[in-house]
Amino acid sequence: MIREVRSSTPSGIAMLALTLLILGASVWGIVRVVKTPDAWMAIPLVLLILVDILLLCGLFTVEPNQGAVLTLFGAYQGTEKSTGLRWANPLYGKRKVSLRVRNFETQKLKVNDLDGNPIEIAAVVVWQVVDTAEACFEVDNYENYVHVQSESALRNLATSYSYDSHDERVSLRASSGEIALHLQREIQERLAKAGVQVIEARISHLAYAQEIAAAMLQRQQASAIIAARQKIVEGAVGMVEMALEMLSTKGVVHLDEERKAAMVSNLLVVLCGERGTQPVVNTGTIYH
Repeated sequence: MIREVRSSTPSGIAMLALTLLILGASVWGIVRVVKTPDAWMAIPLVLLILVDILLLCGLFTVEPNQGAVLTLFGAYQGTEKSTGLRWANPLYGKRKVSLRVRNFETQKLKVNDLDGNPIEIAAVVVWQVVDTAEACFEVDNYENYVHVQSESALRNLATSYSYDSHDERVSLRASSGEIALHLQREIQERLAKAGVQVIEARISHLAYAQEIAAAMLQRQQASAIIAARQKIVEGAVGMVEMALEMLSTKGVVHLDEERKAAMVSNLLVVLCGERGTQPVVNTGTIYH
């Protein structure tokens, strides 16, 4: 694998001044040749101008958070990251690579989750190039490589988890933090050879596919109703138990088993009913 090597090129300011000096000397020589025509004097002037043009070809600029990959006849020579006007061998090839943080959103993918339910999923990936040599020489087009591999990792993630879980299992909808870390690790493993670091990866869109969305909505509503009813029953039983215990402790009334059963039944009806109960005054006893 080709690893990044820092290159130290001289500042281009001095070389620019030298080229301007050579250009001035060339102009002065041309003026002299025009005044005193001499064919032999034109030859060094032409060579001087060619040298000046060659030196100018070695000038290049490097912006902040940018790297210039230098190659000589196809061989990697190093990467210049010092900002400003720089100068290198005019025969060097210079390819600019951005080191800035970038992000993109994947397309909405339609895949099956762990339970086989068709879902739609998309993610936002934040990344940056950390090794310019790997990005340029290990993969053909590192930007396209990042996009394709991110979508592949997202597709694989979606098939590894359920959309929603009814127990303590990790799910796509309920465990966003764990899912994001898993997605980031998986994308990073795929992009390591491209010299790219994944800073963050999170799901931006998650929904059931249209053909099952209505059925799954009913299922979620039923699950929510069952969970709510369970909480209501648990709370009602606890309140009835507390009421019987307080009545017995304080000696307000002494109830036999049959009256306790009747009281429990009435309290559960009151506490678990969806609508407000209407009181019925009993002027007799429960035995008549």
